[in-house]
Amino acid sequence: MTGKVQPQAAVPRLVLCAVAGPLGWEWERAATGRSGVEVHQGSVLDLDVDAVVSPANSYGWMRGGIDAVYATAFPQVEQHVRSAVLALHGGELPVGEALIVPTGEPAPQWLISAPTMRVPGELLPKDTVHPYLAARAVFRLWQEGRLEDGTPVRHAVRSIALPGLGTGVGGVDPATCGRQVTAAWDEVFGVR
Repeated sequence: MTGKVQPQAAVPRLVLCAVAGPLGWEWERAATGRSGVEVHQGSVLDLDVDAVVSPANSYGWMRGGIDAVYATAFPQVEQHVRSAVLALHGGELPVGEALIVPTGEPAPQWLISAPTMRVPGELLPKDTVHPYLAARAVFRLWQEGRLEDGTPVRHAVRSIALPGLGTGVGGVDPATCGRQVTAAWDEVFGVR
């Protein structure tokens, strides 16, 4: 007797997270009319998701903003990110690329590192496109990437929590982040 194979989702469940304020409002706009996209007003760590997104720097240091929260919640994750950056990217994961590593915890099981800045603590210019590049990298990784064992990322990760990309340490305006994340979503998944 063979079991039924479940069809794979065309898009992940994407939970846009903001503690409060302007980013939350922008996320509400971003989610409107987009199947699979929802908003959570609160901590990324409150959610039952398969993966969280780290908008870290290209070197994988996780010492500020949401990355410091992740490093505390998942004590092994910074070493996993830094090792993967070194092994797979020669020590520097460019903005516009993403990688996935285990958190070392049962939930969320995965962390997706998608840098929004090259160096830690970098203040991004007002006209930056880094949130778009980081979001597009996350969505492409979900769509086309593979885990270390060869499993497609989209088979292991069905839900992703996404905090503001560059809106903390990087100083990106929440409206800019919201527009760029939705542009990346629409481009990669071809849906609205």
